[in-house]
This record gives sequence, C-alpha cells and structure tokens, in this order.
Amino acid sequence: MVDFFFLIPVAIGLGLAGLGAFLWTLEYGQYDDLDGAPERILFQDDDGPR
Repeated sequence: MVDFFFLIPVAIGLGLAGLGAFLWTLEYGQYDDLDGAPERILFQDDDGPR
C-alpha cells in the first residue's frame, strides 16, 4: 500500500512531462508541414550529377 503513495506521483509527473513535451512541439511548429517531406522525396529534381 505504501508503494502506491510513491508510484502515483511518479506516474502523474511522467504524464505531465509527456504533455509538456507535446505542447512544446506544437508551439514550435513540429506538425505544420506534414506533406512537405514525403513530396520532396518523391518529386525531387534530379539536376545534379549522379
């Protein structure tokens, strides 16, 4: 029973850390251009030497 008093705050802290990391990625535009990278790979100009 004493273990629960230790594990519950740890679980809440880890959840808040994950939520904070997700909100940080939203703030800095991590998910703004979801189609750009796949299109750059598929439709890349091959002007340079191989």
